[in-house]
Amino acid sequence: MRIRTVLAATFATVTAAAALAACGQEQTTSAPTPGAGGKPAVCLIMKSLANEYFQQMQTGAKAHVDQLGTLELRAAGIQNETDVDGQIALVDKCITQQVQAIVIAPADSKALVQSVVKASKAGIKVVNIDVALDPDALKSAGVDVPLVGPDNRAGAAQVGDVLAKSVGAGGKVVILEGNPGADNALQRKNGFNDTIAAAQLSLLDSKTAHWETDEAYTVFGNMLTSHPDIQGVMASNDSMALGAIKVIQERKAAVKVVTIDNIPAIKPYLQGGPVLATLDQFGSEQAADGIDVAMKLLGGQTVTGWQKTRMTVVTAGS
Repeated sequence: MRIRTVLAATFATVTAAAALAACGQEQTTSAPTPGAGGKPAVCLIMKSLANEYFQQMQTGAKAHVDQLGTLELRAAGIQNETDVDGQIALVDKCITQQVQAIVIAPADSKALVQSVVKASKAGIKVVNIDVALDPDALKSAGVDVPLVGPDNRAGAAQVGDVLAKSVGAGGKVVILEGNPGADNALQRKNGFNDTIAAAQLSLLDSKTAHWETDEAYTVFGNMLTSHPDIQGVMASNDSMALGAIKVIQERKAAVKVVTIDNIPAIKPYLQGGPVLATLDQFGSEQAADGIDVAMKLLGGQTVTGWQKTRMTVVTAGS
């Protein structure tokens, strides 16, 4: 469900809370402080901004914040999908800046937990979007971080079903996986495997290409060399699908593709082939919803657990 009502009272409460914290005489750490004009400062930390999905997320978040007019947004991303250290540095920077909230799409579900715990213990409200942080690690640290994001397993199964109907029972398929350390990569792989089992497809190979186009070009090229009878590719994101498409075009292979993200670059291949379907997870809305949850937390409201966001399968005819 969309979260769109951020009351003026929230801003007033946040500002008052910040003022009271600033007056404390026995604080062992510096309290988070408001941004420009006394507005709450919120960091949005994304994955690679070379990926159009996160470019859209950043654009949507900025538009939402401009419409609200009640907070200062500090948005940043990393250079590539595997730059976990870069994301950790971004969290540290936000902690040093004493922002009041961090909204994060982690590059690695476990590696970012320590940074999130550090931020939380510094008095910063943290909201997890897009890629789930490891729940067991958070529980062990005694930190509750709400998750705002889609059901990746169900979504992957939905686009997988489109491929299954095209190739039929016994159809020979491969999976291009995302980062092994990211929960959404695991859930998407699980969803594809759900379809493979239910539709009785034949899985020839499954390997990671770390969300990257160039790596997917190499990985899928090797797959197709080893298995020239591949009929379908289940790509865990559009960036990797683009790498597979390049191989398919170069070799004139009769291979169909399903994928996830619905970025602009995939749309020509959706209309003219070889992409049968992609899954729109509305990244710009996820960021906006995450920001709204952060404002609710800053306003004293309790938000816990998984706040599921919408997704839809996009095909050439939709």
